[in-house]
Amino acid sequence: MKTTAKLLWSAMLAATLSVGLAACDKKGPVEQAGEEVDEAIDTIKNGGKESTANKVDDAVDEAREGAEDAADELKEKK
Repeated sequence: MKTTAKLLWSAMLAATLSVGLAACDKKGPVEQAGEEVDEAIDTIKNGGKESTANKVDDAVDEAREGAEDAADELKEKK
């Protein structure tokens, strides 16, 4: 029963994040470059190891891109 609850919770969280991320505007190339510079500096400060915050940011960016792609596909099917 606990496994089912955890799976349901994870699915609900993923759905909520997807909807929230789909509403965000696309980042421009300058903003993306700035974020990459910030991440590189943080990595250097951490002795060459990527910080947890950077990993989370990367995961959010990937989720956002996936949600945008899915939304674009839905628009094309209409």
